[in-house]
Amino acid sequence: MSSVPSEPISSAMSAGSIQGWRLEHTYAGLPTLFYTPVEPTPVRAPKWVKLNRALAEQLGLDAGELEGDEGAALFSGNRLPPGAQPVAQAYAGHQFGHFTGLGDGRAILLGEQITPRGERFDVQLKGSGPTPYSRRGDGRAALGPMLREYIISEAMHALGIPTTRSLAVVATGEPVYRDRELPGAVLTRVAASHIRVGTFQWAAATRDEAALRALVDYTIRRHYPNLAEAENPARALLDTVVERQARLIAQWMLVGFIHGVMNTDNMAIFGETIDYGPCAFMDAYDPATVFSSIDRHGRYAYGNQPTIAQWNLARFAETLLPLIDVEEKRAVELATESLRDFERRYREHWLDGMRRKLGLFGTEADDVSLIESLLEWMQKTKADYTNTFADLTRELPSECAQRDDVEFMQWHARWRKRLARQRESAEESDRLRRVNCPAFIPRNQRVEEALAMAERGDLSVMERLLDVLGRPFDHEREAPEYRQPAGEAGAGYRTFCGT
Repeated sequence: MSSVPSEPISSAMSAGSIQGWRLEHTYAGLPTLFYTPVEPTPVRAPKWVKLNRALAEQLGLDAGELEGDEGAALFSGNRLPPGAQPVAQAYAGHQFGHFTGLGDGRAILLGEQITPRGERFDVQLKGSGPTPYSRRGDGRAALGPMLREYIISEAMHALGIPTTRSLAVVATGEPVYRDRELPGAVLTRVAASHIRVGTFQWAAATRDEAALRALVDYTIRRHYPNLAEAENPARALLDTVVERQARLIAQWMLVGFIHGVMNTDNMAIFGETIDYGPCAFMDAYDPATVFSSIDRHGRYAYGNQPTIAQWNLARFAETLLPLIDVEEKRAVELATESLRDFERRYREHWLDGMRRKLGLFGTEADDVSLIESLLEWMQKTKADYTNTFADLTRELPSECAQRDDVEFMQWHARWRKRLARQRESAEESDRLRRVNCPAFIPRNQRVEEALAMAERGDLSVMERLLDVLGRPFDHEREAPEYRQPAGEAGAGYRTFCGT
């Protein structure tokens, strides 16, 4: 989760609010096209499941005061923090390539918390009841999917990947009905903001250019104030978002993360990972890997993610055309130039990351071939993506050595020669690998085990998992069960949105 200074929008509220709340709501200053005021629906018996104490303290909140019944009532939506102005945001989106009007069907934005450092973060309740955008949905959420978002988003944060974060999960004491009866819960999500590509698509679809301009101006003031004086602010915004997304998607790919539902309403303008529905991490390396039960044709497969990101950015560019240039042809030319830059930017970030994972300093012409040869071997042998790189922090990977694989040993010799040609020492190369090759990721079977036990009231399994995931680069930690891929038992594993 990235910090956003509050100064470009307005000055922070005075300190001293109960429990540390200092809420503003600048988003509500946008035209009402972009939101509808709505109150959370009270729940029967709110009860604490999990509070992210470290995040609460970062936000300037008193974790000790929040952990009682009053905090449970607040994070369930039964009470509102001082300064809250609850709204459901309106947006559109391409879902699996098909355009539709959307909006927060089960989420309510309370406002923007101003931290002691002057940073600004959205605070949103997810699963807090129906809104005008619910489309006949119940507006509720089940405990399992909310804890999945908590686990995965916090793991992503520990991995150093820009992400929304999870502040709290509160059980509602009420069932929700999906394919079966499930315990209900509300998640409190914290984000730099919830402005999405779909937010801009909503403005463009209404053909309200004044509202579109207001959204562009607001986004620049809130997130990218340095762009305000640009010769062409709309194009500068497009260029900046292209760069942010190129870097983000490269980071996903480098750790084997599969988002699962890369619709345009799930692409945040600030470049954070948002909406952890059917997400998962890849075990055996295969670009065609898909986990989402609703992605029947592999649109959002692991290897497709960069292409889909560029496609989504093209939809973003389309919304900005009227503001990029008054002449449509010229606007299209300028936007196309910006979009073409995505592939180069993504490739640079990905190659830089891969070099770091292999402990390589500088650049050599053969680096691309070296990297791609390793990936080809991994795909052919169904090698575990995370463990292969983690094992390379050793002199000779034990997993690979046991295979007595000639092809791998030939690759390993090429790699060692590349390392020998660089000026940096072996120790420096080893340190570089260790801080870029995680020892621990959220293994799918461990996540499922934690969720199943949590639904039965036992949170200890989840707490142990969170402790391991909080230090993903601790290669000295003896926790082999958290490194082990699911293997054949994980064949056919599927994830679900939870809506």
